[in-house]
Amino acid sequence: MMLKSSAADLRAPKTENIHADLVIAGGGLAGTCCAITAARAGIRVILVQDRPVLGGNASSEVRLWILGATSHMGNNNRWAREGGVIDEILVENTYRNPEGNGLILDTILFEKVLLEPNIRLLLNAAIYEVEKSASDRIRKAIGFCSQNSTRYELEAPLFCDASGDGILGFLSGAAFRMGAEAADEFDEPFAPSAEYGGLLGHSIYFMTKDVGKPVNYVAPAYALKDITQIPRYRKFSTKDQGAHLWWIEYGGRLDTVHDTEMIKWELWKVVYGVWDYMKNSGNFPEAETMTLEWVGLIPGKRESRRFEGPYMLRQSDFVQQRHFPEAVSFGGGGGDLHPADGVFSEKPGCNQYHSKGVYQIPYRCMYSRNISNLFLAGRIISASHVAMGSSRVMATCAHGAQAVGMAAALAVQNGWLPDDLLEPARMHRLQQELLKTGQYIPHVALDDDRDHAKKARIAAQSTLVLSEIPFDGGWQALVYGAAQVLPFGAGPAPRFEVELLAKTATRLTVSLRISSKSGNFSPDLTLATRHIDLAAGENRLALDFDTAIPRSDYGFLCFHENEAVSVRSSEARISGILSVFNKHNRAVSNFGIQQPDPGLGFEAFEFWVPVRRPDGYNLALRIEPGLEAFGAENVVNGIQRPVHGPNAWVAALEDPEPELLLSWTEAQQIQRIDLAFDTDFDHPMESAIWGHPERIMPFTVQEYHIFDDHDRLLHHCEANHQTLNRIELASPVLTASLKIRFRRPTSQAPVAVLSLRCYGPE
Repeated sequence: MMLKSSAADLRAPKTENIHADLVIAGGGLAGTCCAITAARAGIRVILVQDRPVLGGNASSEVRLWILGATSHMGNNNRWAREGGVIDEILVENTYRNPEGNGLILDTILFEKVLLEPNIRLLLNAAIYEVEKSASDRIRKAIGFCSQNSTRYELEAPLFCDASGDGILGFLSGAAFRMGAEAADEFDEPFAPSAEYGGLLGHSIYFMTKDVGKPVNYVAPAYALKDITQIPRYRKFSTKDQGAHLWWIEYGGRLDTVHDTEMIKWELWKVVYGVWDYMKNSGNFPEAETMTLEWVGLIPGKRESRRFEGPYMLRQSDFVQQRHFPEAVSFGGGGGDLHPADGVFSEKPGCNQYHSKGVYQIPYRCMYSRNISNLFLAGRIISASHVAMGSSRVMATCAHGAQAVGMAAALAVQNGWLPDDLLEPARMHRLQQELLKTGQYIPHVALDDDRDHAKKARIAAQSTLVLSEIPFDGGWQALVYGAAQVLPFGAGPAPRFEVELLAKTATRLTVSLRISSKSGNFSPDLTLATRHIDLAAGENRLALDFDTAIPRSDYGFLCFHENEAVSVRSSEARISGILSVFNKHNRAVSNFGIQQPDPGLGFEAFEFWVPVRRPDGYNLALRIEPGLEAFGAENVVNGIQRPVHGPNAWVAALEDPEPELLLSWTEAQQIQRIDLAFDTDFDHPMESAIWGHPERIMPFTVQEYHIFDDHDRLLHHCEANHQTLNRIELASPVLTASLKIRFRRPTSQAPVAVLSLRCYGPE
């Protein structure tokens, strides 16, 4: 039936009024992870996204890889992949989508949101108006969906702006900044000059495909005609596509909010002009059978508004790794600034320097200083331009947003505003609730009085004593320095035995190093050095450094560069140890050593970084006495990843089905069991372009059984690939013990468990 009507007055669109506990503007990774965290914590969430997909710059609309503190494995941040919901998403994407298809990532993000009954998702809906109940408080956010011609009035006690450009904060009157601060405001030597420019631009990527037959290309009239307008045009290669061309950037001299459409057109001109150059210049004969498969329809944004919280993160915070009592998140990406002229600049595409380790991000950066019920998440958190150069990367944004989601849940449940959580006992509770979800906060451990596992006697059927990394691998040539990272105890350094292969008689330098700051993985403190004369051929060598390890922490057995020498490697993959190499990773401005101008405020140090699997083997060693850092007590120590040590129970390498036994003097009621497994926190799991050799990490336990004190089976998992397994029993079980039997992941990788918690009924 067709309805026909007329009206003398103006019509209003259909309007829907929705009430919730938390309204989140922006469905990028930050908003998505914030919403999932809050919903799982028990509050009602409205997630408003002005695009048809979730994920923002990670979505199929932009296709930038998700990256955070791991920095493509190119810095010294070991085991630094973000935890919690963003880890769950990255692990799931690697399992389903190791090739990095942006469309598959879209479906994973949709699935994670749609599985949460407490989330109401509004796609294609843009916030355009705010109503306030007081000068410092938002009452309503009003949005409009172009696809269903519906106006939404969204009311809640708390709001979160995760929109990237900060539309909700802007409309509400929240204090914000745009453009770089002067160097003296926060004592930031890295602050850019006016000539370099104080805003990062946008990027649009393109992807190509070889179809196996000649393909013609006629460029649109608006395409860039003169490729030499791009000073680095000789860097273009048909092997590079997508986010590898991050330096196709523009807009840093413009208003990166209101000039976005103008910036987009300029980037389209560049992209289509670049492809015209590749197809039709004659300089790329391999491009004859290639076609342009995809060009981004919207630009990926790096920077626009930054909002002011009670505290602004600054350069010294991440360089000095400053501690905050209200830390709820962490970062670790390099301080990364780009010239404002972007692709048209004569300068390098980025200017990036790293700190020696990860740094805390305080809660005070995550809510507005003048709008009392407004949280901040994503790249708009309270940070200087320089600090945002590190904190803006997507996994870091998502990780911080998880803290916002949990803070909002606690606030709603207790009638608090964001600022109220700064009270020490409340902040401790927030930190503890985050840690239970798998969130990692440097220097903060989980200590949950409700956890029955903490009160149990814990025994293991077998435990690794690392006396040997088997001599069953190939030879690793020392074309650059190689080191084995090992968890040492305080006291006399162990003795080592290694196998070396020398092409000719030569001298090799070997050193024993640690990090000057506990918990870091920059080997900047040498304990002892040996210069060893090798005969041509195979050498079986004993190393005794005759020194002491000053503290229980990770150390580095370093074999320094000598192209005439190779060291024997091992096929074994063991949780909590890895090999690193004094090599470059130009993707993150790592050239083997960081030697900044002393006036820029960054430290000089060497990079010792892993090699991606299927390479990156451990170095074969005998160790006397064996290292005893892998005990069962680690599963309840509250640290759920390697930091100062493995923080994992690792079974003996030869044990195919080891068991953990928890026992109590009195029977306990158990209804929930949380297990955390090793999904290799050192692996960045980039969501696009890079690709991954495995769907399931080689350390990850896939099958296990849980039994009560009468050997009754409570739970059987046979196909795990995730980090955190939360087992909810149908009804509470009264038992004086729990036995968990694990199946070894592979013959080269022993069973490892990062944490184990047990809870009674709520």
